[in-house]
Amino acid sequence: MQLGIYTFVDVKADPATGKQMNVPQRIKELMEEIALADQVGLDVFAIGEHHRPDYAISSPEMILAAAAMTTKNIRLSSGVTVLSSDDPVRVFQRFATVDLLSGGRAEIMAGRGSFIESFPLFGYDLKDYDALFSEKLELLIKINESERINWSGKHRAAITTQSGIYPRPYQEKLPIWVAVGGTPESVVRAAKLGLNINIAIIGGQPAHFQPLVKLYRDVAAQSGHPNLEVGIGSHGLVGDTPLQARNDYFGPYGDVMSRIGRERGWGPMTQAQYDALTSPRGALLTGDPQEVIDKILYEHSLFGNTRFLMQMDTGVVPHDKLMRSIELFGTHVAPAVRKALVHT
Repeated sequence: MQLGIYTFVDVKADPATGKQMNVPQRIKELMEEIALADQVGLDVFAIGEHHRPDYAISSPEMILAAAAMTTKNIRLSSGVTVLSSDDPVRVFQRFATVDLLSGGRAEIMAGRGSFIESFPLFGYDLKDYDALFSEKLELLIKINESERINWSGKHRAAITTQSGIYPRPYQEKLPIWVAVGGTPESVVRAAKLGLNINIAIIGGQPAHFQPLVKLYRDVAAQSGHPNLEVGIGSHGLVGDTPLQARNDYFGPYGDVMSRIGRERGWGPMTQAQYDALTSPRGALLTGDPQEVIDKILYEHSLFGNTRFLMQMDTGVVPHDKLMRSIELFGTHVAPAVRKALVHT
């Protein structure tokens, strides 16, 4: 199993102090976190795209390109690229450049986006939310497969073989993953297109997602794609003790989930809800290394997933605690998970 980290680079005011994060400092810290993840042997680092004041990164490729020059082994991915409001040609060109800089370590994780700010910002109509993604994803796949294509669609000017699309990546083709939530339509589309999926499990109980993974694999097999990969993405923090990890995470996590909840009509995060999420069958992977190991292996028993990514900075988690969590994840959790799976 590949193990790694994804981040939205939260810069909202620290709920403990009320002080706004310094964006240049947070980006500097992010580069240190990516470097550490590489040093401790994690497999993937993914960065999300947002266009709102509480997140620092609108162009993940810029950070990934910088990281390509300071890391050696870790795969560098978006998490996600909001493909619906971008141009697939430019997305491909930017990630191909990251791939060249990194010697073949770039990936694209495409998604429709859980926030909608990019649609009006770039002149797209939300009524086309799903149609935009479907069309642009199919175009991105075609560009990835061939430097010269003939293509026409509804939401972008046509492309003919007269113009090739460059540069081409270091790898023969860029790995393209699709980020999905809990909708059957999303997994069916990815399965039919032969794309790996990354499922965000950020609430409730992971076991509830088993039917979705089964649907994905069934449709993939029927479509001639029997060997596609499933990744799981979840929130969590690794600490030296269970109590320390839970206490360190509750404030930032509760703040961001309550804040997003207000936007979407949910109630505020309560201690009881948090305790349920951190229980052995809950969605949060927050605890000491052994608890996190146990939960990753439990989820693997449910899904047979080949990748697991953890979002540690859900809210403003202090940099030193993030660095310690990354260290424990890479030096304790990842080796134990890999060893356990070799013997299953």
